[in-house]
Amino acid sequence: MPPRLSATILQVIPELETGGAERTTLEVSEAIIEAGGKAIVVSQGGPLTRALKKYGATHIKLPVASKNPLVMFANAGRLTKLIREQRVDLIHARSRAPAWSAWKAAQRATIPFVTTYHGVYNANSNWKRKYNGIMARGDFVIANSDYTRARILAQHSPDPLADVSRLITIHRGADLNRFDPNSISPGRVQALENDWQGADALKILLPGRLTSWKGQEILIKAAQILRVTRQALNLRIVLAGSAQGRSGYEADLRAAINKGDVGHMVIMPGNCSDMAAAYQWADLVVSASTRPEAFGRVAVEAQAMHCPVIATDHGGARETIQDGVTGFLVPPGDETALANAISGFADLSTDERKKMAREARRNTEENFSTEKMTDATLDVYIQALNGKTVDQVGLVRGRV
Repeated sequence: MPPRLSATILQVIPELETGGAERTTLEVSEAIIEAGGKAIVVSQGGPLTRALKKYGATHIKLPVASKNPLVMFANAGRLTKLIREQRVDLIHARSRAPAWSAWKAAQRATIPFVTTYHGVYNANSNWKRKYNGIMARGDFVIANSDYTRARILAQHSPDPLADVSRLITIHRGADLNRFDPNSISPGRVQALENDWQGADALKILLPGRLTSWKGQEILIKAAQILRVTRQALNLRIVLAGSAQGRSGYEADLRAAINKGDVGHMVIMPGNCSDMAAAYQWADLVVSASTRPEAFGRVAVEAQAMHCPVIATDHGGARETIQDGVTGFLVPPGDETALANAISGFADLSTDERKKMAREARRNTEENFSTEKMTDATLDVYIQALNGKTVDQVGLVRGRV
């Protein structure tokens, strides 16, 4: 049963763009309202502001994305005033710059301060480590994966994270209603098929912006290997994502496709606006990131759609994919291992693929649903408001 929460919760995030942290902010806002509380979000605005208001949450625009120390100092005063005017009971910061302002405001107003690490921050100097360390100063510090949790401990324990019981893992969740194979109309999938021309091929999807560490080049090299070693294997590989101004990298990828003679296999159609249908279209999703991802939402969303995943064996993927059960893990940057994994999946029988698809959905339902994530987050709010620690109450829903 979802927790009940009769409190006003203020979340602070730089902007309401289309990323994972922003989407999680909306999901938690909706859960707060459904639990009986009041949800307020402070940001500089963005395209998700309208969706936030539809949930019944309040949005207040402040320049909280700024890293200018003077603006951050002023924001602390603005947030303190807001806390008192709106009778805020708890403030939750989801990024470093606004976290400094939120922390100071929480101290002034004597309310609990919670933070979430949505990613891993690099620290090449003591100054940068100290700047990052604000995220470890929460009464509760939420990590979006055990990988992220380990990095927090390595960088910020025992200073400023003196009490490790304040640190908890809450994995990000997938919306099981949005990513439900039974809710996708054939027309939505056919629209993609018309553009992507998968036909009877083994359909492989790599979603993500076109940037070198996302591993598109590794998948192109794997396709080159398969063109030679598995000539009878019919593949349609879609690199779905925008270059976001990285025209040089996009040109390099197109050159690699031409040089490797895999243009008949690999296409780059740009962004996809219907990812649920894209996962339904695909037989297999690849996440070939060459550096560890803190969580990796693609792997969870794809599995929710009955789509097995091949991912690189580091970061959050080790927690979201059950190797050999819901997908496969391969060494990062290893095109040969990736080609072998694709070949191995192609050799599975229909029944074996169906079993893997079922296990992928089960894995998401049991471990990575939005509901599980929001319930655990509300539990943290409740315990912070009660002045408890994780160890004192045995939280949170089996994830300690």
